[in-house]
Amino acid sequence: MKLWPQSLLWRTVLLLALLIIISQLAWFGMVRWLEREPRAQQIAQQAASVVQLTRTALIAVQPAKRRFFLMELHQQEGIRIYPAFPGESAGLQPQRPFFKLVQQHIKQRLGADTQVSFGRRGVPGLWVSFKIEEDEYWVAMPRVQVARMIPLQWVMWGILSLVLALIGAWFIASRINRPVQALAQAATKIGLGEQADPIPEQGPAELRTLTRSFNQMNADLLRLHQARTVMLAGVSHDLRTPLTRLRLAVEMLQGKIDTATQSGMVQDIEDMDAIVGQFLAFARGLESEPLETVDLNQLIEATRARYARSGKPIAAELGALPTLALRPLAMQRLLSNLLDNAFKHGGTEVTINTAHEGGIVTLAVLDRGPGIPAHAVDAALQPFSRLNGARSGQSGAGLGLAIVEHIARMHGGKLELLARLGGGLEARITLPTI
Repeated sequence: MKLWPQSLLWRTVLLLALLIIISQLAWFGMVRWLEREPRAQQIAQQAASVVQLTRTALIAVQPAKRRFFLMELHQQEGIRIYPAFPGESAGLQPQRPFFKLVQQHIKQRLGADTQVSFGRRGVPGLWVSFKIEEDEYWVAMPRVQVARMIPLQWVMWGILSLVLALIGAWFIASRINRPVQALAQAATKIGLGEQADPIPEQGPAELRTLTRSFNQMNADLLRLHQARTVMLAGVSHDLRTPLTRLRLAVEMLQGKIDTATQSGMVQDIEDMDAIVGQFLAFARGLESEPLETVDLNQLIEATRARYARSGKPIAAELGALPTLALRPLAMQRLLSNLLDNAFKHGGTEVTINTAHEGGIVTLAVLDRGPGIPAHAVDAALQPFSRLNGARSGQSGAGLGLAIVEHIARMHGGKLELLARLGGGLEARITLPTI
């Protein structure tokens, strides 16, 4: 499970949120550190005033009224007076630097022999000793007067400022992410062979420059694709006419030349016509075909029946598949190119397998030919590329696998050329179900 977000938007928001939270904590710590000394002096001054006033009052009040005075002091101010017992423990001594600072300031005001404790006899609070003649007493002040209280308003304002800062961070990050996301979507469309619309040039100067460059690249690629299409279509169309005349001329030589020679000439013409057909298919493209809901297994069965009528039976192991959004004509060409390649280089033992697992549909065409070395796979997928190995002994323009890969990418999938167990080649197409 990946806890770190993958999108640029939420990564930016999270980083800004962490920065804001750290700055808030640093500010809070700095405020606490700056107010520590004044706060300690204030508490020490209050404690010294209470002790001095209590000592003076006890001396001045009549002995008969002291008990009433002590009860009134406890009820009104929460302050208690206790007599000290010989050998009594010193109580809880301060451990935190702030309370040590309070103790130091109290002793500076009341004398070095003054005892300060932060809890005695199970009663929490600030306990300060004082003497009346030879008798020693303790003044116990409630804990609320000593604790460093953080006003609730401070906390609420801090939370409000954090929320506003996070909303601002999300707004800034979304404005930056929007054109980047548009660029990514346009790049994906171009990668699938589709035409991407120009992206509006807006946002910061750097993003406008990037968008302008991308739009220029998109326009250049479109012009290049159009020029290539016109060139290949024109050449292929011009070649079809003389090929047709040659075919008629060879047919008219029936009985005038050797039958084997005539058959060879016809086969050569058919090979050239197939190459011209590949040129036209590569130049024309199939992106304009609309997507349809297709049962891939039915499409495969129809293709198998067509090849069986031509004397090329195909074995099949078809698993249960969901319906897919495909371009039917493009998928038929993909199947035909893979099967023609398998029969051409792998003999008559050709198998088609399909499977569905984990949201991925797999289509595999297997043969028992010489296969393709792993180091030559990338070269085999390049247009007009023909290998020098055992699989290159047949005629062709080197466009079959390039067209297959293009159709697979056009559907969000990919083509893999793998070594088959026991010898041969496995041409595997993987397609997402969504």
